[in-house]
Amino acid sequence: MIYKTVIGLEVHVELKTKSKMFCGCSADYFGKKPNAHTCPVCLGLPGALPVPNKTAIDWCIMIGLALNCKIANFSKFDRKNYFYPDLPKGYQISQYDQPFCQKGVIALSNGKKIGITRVHMEEDTAKLTHQGDDSLIDFNRSGVPLVEIVTEPDFETAKEVVEYLKKLQQIVRYLGVSNADMEEGNMRLEPNISLRELKTQNSKLKSELPNYKVEVKNINSFRFVEKAIEYEIKRQTEILNVGKTPVQETRGWNEDKQKTVSQRIKEEANDYRYFPEPDIPPIRLSEFQISNFKSQMPELPDLKLVRFTKNYGLPRYDAEILTREKELSNYFEEAVRAGKTFEVNAKQITNVIINKKIDIENIMPAELIKCIVISKKINILDNKKLSEIINKVINENPKAVNDYKTGKVQAIGFLLGKAKQHFPKGDANQIKIALEMKLK
Repeated sequence: MIYKTVIGLEVHVELKTKSKMFCGCSADYFGKKPNAHTCPVCLGLPGALPVPNKTAIDWCIMIGLALNCKIANFSKFDRKNYFYPDLPKGYQISQYDQPFCQKGVIALSNGKKIGITRVHMEEDTAKLTHQGDDSLIDFNRSGVPLVEIVTEPDFETAKEVVEYLKKLQQIVRYLGVSNADMEEGNMRLEPNISLRELKTQNSKLKSELPNYKVEVKNINSFRFVEKAIEYEIKRQTEILNVGKTPVQETRGWNEDKQKTVSQRIKEEANDYRYFPEPDIPPIRLSEFQISNFKSQMPELPDLKLVRFTKNYGLPRYDAEILTREKELSNYFEEAVRAGKTFEVNAKQITNVIINKKIDIENIMPAELIKCIVISKKINILDNKKLSEIINKVINENPKAVNDYKTGKVQAIGFLLGKAKQHFPKGDANQIKIALEMKLK
């Protein structure tokens, strides 16, 4: 039998607003004392009324625009009803049939387009911690703004999924709306995987979707999501090959066992008994308001990549490195502006930033340009004598080296002073850069 893999994605992104989605409690919960950031609203106490966070809604719309979605003029919140210990109200405030953003698209590097079904706003649940037979609940996370981004079932391989996820993470970081740090739970990944039989090897009818799907919940790593998808493809293939149909269910990835494990039978939408949230009026956006959102959008990675190759004449590979993070791309452009006075061009700056792995947090763009100018005159960046001196200073001052590596950045001044004793005619900025690169 020949099968085609059909994968859709649901990604939850926590927004880094100051307060929660429907109350004034701090949304900065990670690492904080359990149950310290709570109130009657996020604890679901009777009589407490939700008040929507405008910033969170604005940021949700920005994500939708970045994914080329159509922004709804009329949208509403809904109650998603289910019972679980991490949901104190017995329902989650989410969006069902009228979300803020729908029908978007994002392109992969091979030109394949992935459809975005919807981008909607909801609140996060509390966090459960299991200890033997007991479970503890921390409500600090309850009510934190959460954006859910749902794709069409357009993925065919785990590699495509990982590329999309990395691109999505880059976009939300460029927008400045989320850290998208998976280790802290800011970005959680849920692939839906199924297989359909191809009648012929060349059959590509998108409408022939399988009559089941298996969702793998709350994965927090690109590597794990790739493993989970590949495992599910293998597991489902084995089931289909013996004439059975895989159960439509929710599973979880067990890294220790390197396999997915069944958690529960997958719910359908009607199981949640969605109905409009009676305590929050519908939200209307005029075309003028939507136009304002569009005008406030920052330059996104794909457009910046094209501009860097076109305006600065950079190879695509170099431009990809420089635009990978917004902070690095901004640093590069500041350095280019500073370099014009000294006739230092973009390609020279790019070579130093990429090849010398410049610490952009500690070396200002103007300092970098000065060092490039000096190096062009006396070739100090590759000076063998300087390298020998720096190695000697590092070997003779292990305490200062350890202080610097543990966060005491002022220790670099001590090491710089020692190096200057051996090399009094050397430029201090140049020596400092060489020291920092050696200590990385």
